[in-house]
Amino acid sequence: MSGTSRPAAVTDAVTNDALMDALWDSLADYYGDFTTAAAEAGLTASQAKALTVLRRGPAAMRSLATTLHCDASNVTGIVDRLESRGLVRREPSPTDRRVKNVLLTEEGVRAVETVRAGMHGTHSALDALAGADRGALHELLRRLFTGPGARSGRGPGTVG
Repeated sequence: MSGTSRPAAVTDAVTNDALMDALWDSLADYYGDFTTAAAEAGLTASQAKALTVLRRGPAAMRSLATTLHCDASNVTGIVDRLESRGLVRREPSPTDRRVKNVLLTEEGVRAVETVRAGMHGTHSALDALAGADRGALHELLRRLFTGPGARSGRGPGTVG
């Protein structure tokens, strides 16, 4: 045997159905925690998701709609409400003045930080992982949900 251990063989036996069930359970818990923390910060889940996406950098309205998997008219309403609270601002794209980019304000950055800090269940679950497990989970999620399929709309996870 060249370093192949029994745990690898057991891992190979995990079915896609079992993985999908585990992902579903994890995402349901995460989303519930996220929604609760957003509400405590005075935001809807959709508003908090938009802020979380914008945390990565400015986005065009259409791109934001694609990332959030919703109609552009819904994003307009979400951005209107966030803008009225001073959490985001719109500005013309430097390359195409017909396109509006949405950017987080400092207040928006603080709102995202408040939501993330309020996700107590998620923090507890992640804190329970050993360093090596945290690194492995990060790498696996990065590989699963940032590959070409995820960005083209074929994969499940483009919202962060």
